[in-house]
Amino acid sequence: MATRTQLRKYVGLYQGMTLVMPNAGNFVNRASAPGLKASTTRHATIPVGSRGVPRCNAIHETCRRRALLFPLLCAALLSVPLLHAQSAFLGMDRNDYPGDANMQALRKTFAFTGYWLNNPPGANTNSWTGRREALEKMGYGFLLLFNGREYKELKTSGNAGRVGTRDAEAATRAARKEGFPKNAIIFLDQEQGGRMLPEQRAYIHAFVDGLKRAGYRAGIYCSGIPYRESGTTTVITADDIRDHAGGREIHFFISNDQCGPSNGCVVAAPPSPTESGIKFADAWQYAQSPRRPEMTAACRQTYAWDGNCYPPGSQPSSGLYVDLDTATSPDPSAASPRSRDSRSGRE
Repeated sequence: MATRTQLRKYVGLYQGMTLVMPNAGNFVNRASAPGLKASTTRHATIPVGSRGVPRCNAIHETCRRRALLFPLLCAALLSVPLLHAQSAFLGMDRNDYPGDANMQALRKTFAFTGYWLNNPPGANTNSWTGRREALEKMGYGFLLLFNGREYKELKTSGNAGRVGTRDAEAATRAARKEGFPKNAIIFLDQEQGGRMLPEQRAYIHAFVDGLKRAGYRAGIYCSGIPYRESGTTTVITADDIRDHAGGREIHFFISNDQCGPSNGCVVAAPPSPTESGIKFADAWQYAQSPRRPEMTAACRQTYAWDGNCYPPGSQPSSGLYVDLDTATSPDPSAASPRSRDSRSGRE
């Protein structure tokens, strides 16, 4: 395997030169070399340096010898592992656990899965409880989710901050019980968008502070879609929460299924979370089941006839619909950078 020093040596042989490779159009992969232009002849000009040295030609013996080394350079480059080349990893989430057999099959497509620590929205039970060990053996990374409170409940509580503290305690108890270590990121599910009201802000801050005291890190699932407050004012929930965080460390799982930036229910080449429109996003939910017609009209053809998003190989009759997520790590809630980078994106 070529070392970086060897590669620099090889590249140095070509600095300031331009090689003319016969029949280059037959083997140059222009998708991986976007700087190359298609030739109108049976030759392709390959620039290898930026210095103003005259072009080599076939009668220049020195250039001829160096040109013969070109395959060695290609082999050296191809032998170097592409560390950190993958910037986005595909994941999924859903409220109901679909069963071990289905999750094993889904692992062929997804690097990580959402994992609820309490009852998901609209549910009276949590079917994800006790599944961590089995999913970890399958090779999944995790995106830990805790279902937060809606504004009406916070308003009537009389002390939204106290509710946030209690929910943080419940979230960390659940995380420990499930075997997730300290320093893992727990994402608070903030379903309601727009500008946060005082009760919502107090709740979020108390939750974040409570996780930190217990040794965990806080994230939040929230909208990245601009919300029009008035004729001249729009607000994005993620920006609003971050701008008023008071210096707190908060990781962001962005919800934005609007087409575009979302391509809809598409699993090939997962987009970067920053393409959600939120540059500080750690993860992005870019497709939901069922789809929201007002947000997905431009990409409705990517969803199934029943409006849901199904992974490759699954039909509506299976009931195995999912929300599609992408993240900067194959293990978005991992406790340490090493474990966040160590998982492969797919099997």
